[in-house]
Amino acid sequence: MNKETNEEGTVNEDIDESTDDEENPELSTKEIVLNKANEVVLLLQAKNMSQLSSYVHPNKGVRFSPYLYVDVISDLVFNTDQINGFLTDKNVYTWGFYDGTGDSIELTPAEYFNDFVYSADFANSEEVSYNETLAEGNMIQNQFEVYPNANIVEYYFSGFDPQYEGMDWQSLNLVFEEYNGDWFLVGIIKGAWTI
Repeated sequence: MNKETNEEGTVNEDIDESTDDEENPELSTKEIVLNKANEVVLLLQAKNMSQLSSYVHPNKGVRFSPYLYVDVISDLVFNTDQINGFLTDKNVYTWGFYDGTGDSIELTPAEYFNDFVYSADFANSEEVSYNETLAEGNMIQNQFEVYPNANIVEYYFSGFDPQYEGMDWQSLNLVFEEYNGDWFLVGIIKGAWTI
């Protein structure tokens, strides 16, 4: 509780400006995870990978899925140290296969980031959902089966160019799992219209 003096010199003692999850034990799991997701999406927007690495699960790392179907065999997983140097890593990795052509997605992490992570301004998305799917397409979505104990926050744009009538929608799904009483990022899933 903070005290604040108004223009008349009266002290208001009812103001509670606490925003730290640990200082406010009354926050629900949903509020905590949404707060974490919003912090993560802002770090992605700023390309602040060193700070983002502190949100990554310390044991599991974070899995990158280029499409809404999470492939636990071929999707790449990066640990906290790898996330810290993600955008400066010059190695080319195979991230999966492009929808439609079947060609390998062979990109550096920085290229992957631009194409499959922060490909739109998700910090200012049209809609945000919590454990609910907004994006709809013809690809099987299995994130809730792959991550049964997780909470997933989706940042969604319904489309950008009216001529495509919504077939250019995009989403970014951030997957969080609890570990030692805190929520950590374990998955970053890109959603987009697929053929």
